[in-house]
Amino acid sequence: MSERPRLVGINHVALEVGDIDEALAFYDSVFTFTLRGRSAGMAFLDMGDQFLALAAGRTQEPDSVRHLGLVVDDKEATRRALEREGVPILPGRGLDFLDPWGNLVQVVGYPDIQFTKAPEVLRGMGLEIEKSESALGELRDKGLAPEG
Repeated sequence: MSERPRLVGINHVALEVGDIDEALAFYDSVFTFTLRGRSAGMAFLDMGDQFLALAAGRTQEPDSVRHLGLVVDDKEATRRALEREGVPILPGRGLDFLDPWGNLVQVVGYPDIQFTKAPEVLRGMGLEIEKSESALGELRDKGLAPEG
């Protein structure tokens, strides 16, 4: 064992929002998710082996640098959902938006990034998604994907 622990992953991230019911309605208008649970002032959106916690009580100004990067199975479907809901997409090369409470959210597509869910987690989520060659190349460069 080393003297310092190694970072392994993220179990969850908590976003501060105003009202939990309003936040659930907003995020449900854009994304498909299962509600993992609720407690006083919190709701938990299931993402397989991870979750997003929504916590009531946001008071700070909108974020401009601090942000959350969400991974989706279909980035273009996310763009269409945001447009349908009238949520402005921020300028730039990515798919970034502010939620109604000022949380900056960056959306990326699962096929295009290194982040990888275990096959059994994807199956449990009912997803069949292949990585792009560029993402596989990045994983191979780190010894995290089979050669070929």
